[in-house]
Amino acid sequence: MEHLYYLVAQLPAFSATQDQKLPITSAYFLDLCTRFMSPEAANAVRNLSLEPPLDATESTGSQFLDAWYTKERNLRLALAQIRALKMKKEAKDIPITSDGEVIQAARTATGMDSPLSAEQFLNEYRIGVLDKLAPLDQFSVDAVYNYGLRLMLAERMKKFNRDEGLASYHTIYEEILGETK
Repeated sequence: MEHLYYLVAQLPAFSATQDQKLPITSAYFLDLCTRFMSPEAANAVRNLSLEPPLDATESTGSQFLDAWYTKERNLRLALAQIRALKMKKEAKDIPITSDGEVIQAARTATGMDSPLSAEQFLNEYRIGVLDKLAPLDQFSVDAVYNYGLRLMLAERMKKFNRDEGLASYHTIYEEILGETK
């Protein structure tokens, strides 16, 4: 097992849920990983994604990543099922998940009035999942994967801006109605 003390020691702490400037970017994180990790592990970091692969049978080679992708895939499927039911659409092509925790999180998120609040809730839920899945060895490859996923979640949430979102909504809405100026 690869121990990455020198890499992990260089990674600054941050909160994925607080509104503060991130001390590191994904590009810098990837650069560090390519310098301190084996080529296979660095390639896995390069391929980290917040969107799980559709094929659930293909293993990443990491129990941590497989567990994360399974949880995230189940969450996305549960959200799709619930949204389809709300819209009174048939969802026969969407596999049903049996993970009660995931279903409850999806129900809570889809029941919120504000899409931003729902995304913030889902982000906190995902951080909680990463906390539960976090490896005990803080200097392992899986700990680096965990850090990378947290960083990606934090960067994604930093992109949400109420004013910009409202302006974009109005622009799209006016285009649909043909009322562009």
